[in-house]
Amino acid sequence: MNLNKLSFLLAVLFIFTFQTAMYSQFNLNRLKSKTKTLLNKDKNKKTSNTKTGSTKETILDGAAATGRIIYVSKKGSNKNDGSKASPMKNIDKAMKKATPGDQIYIAEGKYSGTFGMGYLESDKPLKLYGSWDNGFNQQDIMKHPTVFQPNNASGGKGRKALLRFTKVVGGTFIDGIVWDMGERNLYDLKEGFVEGVEGGRIRRSSEPLKGKNSTVEEPCISIRSGTQGGDVTIQNCVFVNGASFGIQAAHKSGTFKVLNNVFVANRMAAVEIFGTCAGSKERRNMVSCGEVEIANNTVLFTWSRLKDFGDMGYGIRIMTKLEYNIHDNIIGANIMGGIDNSRFCKDAFIKIDNNIFFGNKTGDLRYYPESNVKLDLTVDQFEDLEFASVNNNKNEAPSLLVNKAYLKGFFAARYSETTNYDPNSTQNQWARVLGMNQQGTMTSKVSMFMNKYPWKETLKLFGASGHVGAQKP
Repeated sequence: MNLNKLSFLLAVLFIFTFQTAMYSQFNLNRLKSKTKTLLNKDKNKKTSNTKTGSTKETILDGAAATGRIIYVSKKGSNKNDGSKASPMKNIDKAMKKATPGDQIYIAEGKYSGTFGMGYLESDKPLKLYGSWDNGFNQQDIMKHPTVFQPNNASGGKGRKALLRFTKVVGGTFIDGIVWDMGERNLYDLKEGFVEGVEGGRIRRSSEPLKGKNSTVEEPCISIRSGTQGGDVTIQNCVFVNGASFGIQAAHKSGTFKVLNNVFVANRMAAVEIFGTCAGSKERRNMVSCGEVEIANNTVLFTWSRLKDFGDMGYGIRIMTKLEYNIHDNIIGANIMGGIDNSRFCKDAFIKIDNNIFFGNKTGDLRYYPESNVKLDLTVDQFEDLEFASVNNNKNEAPSLLVNKAYLKGFFAARYSETTNYDPNSTQNQWARVLGMNQQGTMTSKVSMFMNKYPWKETLKLFGASGHVGAQKP
């Protein structure tokens, strides 16, 4: 072998050995870095998931901390940095400060937005944990409730849902907040009074009163149709006096969980979640956008769209293009059905198990097996349904600490109409001669319609009935 060939081989060998050594060192450094990152993440997860002074070891349902914690307190200031020692004052200010993955801890007290605007709005996912004590040592909605409760004056500033998502929701986690519209709604001064219940029946947005703002007919929590998909969890909350749904949400993909909440005196439906992914809505070829789990909720006193009790007023609405697992709930005393399945969702997408139904005025389940066929079914008829699962549902009245005056007024609620028509009046005689319509007046009245329910009494419904319904958080 000549000298030139030998030199060339030695050079190639040197380069190969150098690159191999460098590559091995690079991989070793990357492995060390990755291991260190994983250990730090695990350490942070364990630290941030532990509640000092709380009886619960983890935050809830495996919600791991992936970012910082921003603290909010009525005693804080929006000029503060949001640390535990220096909390912010308003939820909306903390929402603006937060980035996806951050958590917002909210201390007890009543909130209504900066300047009393009366709503919260977000274009990003949120992790909201309410009902902490003022020292942020214990989270307990029964002892330290966080209440989002705007007043009627806020209806003149902004007419939106209490909390609305407009764009990105994947990763949203909402826990331990009372959402109450009872102070923002407008109630009648003469009609629909019930002994022992504060105020008259609700006045709709089309029924203003001088000097007052009309009712804002928006849901408590709203996720709009244009939002992107992703997992959402709402748990351990109260939805009371909602003027248009407790939760109304578009869901494009992922899992939507509604767990261990109390819904009382909402209008139209307590929960309505509908699929928005692309694909057929036809029952035979229907696609599934994602899954909805509605479990261990207590749903009571859902009112109709109008005061004539003619339509809506369901506990839970099954919509299209989603798979539903509805189990271990108490669903009772709703103006229409406990569950509505009139939108032709695919039977194979539906599971209804281990629920307690009682006092739903038109039946426990409204079901449309096909077009122009409407069935109002009771629990004892469920066995003939061809759902994916429909087992162990009961019709019984559980022992619940409800407001007795409200319960009595609800079951006695009546709507009536009276017509005043005189064919011999001068006006109607002239109308006949001229070929015009006859004139008369109609008066309607209702004994009770979505009257205000005292929000503090909703807290008594947590843990009121064994393992079914909302349990103590």
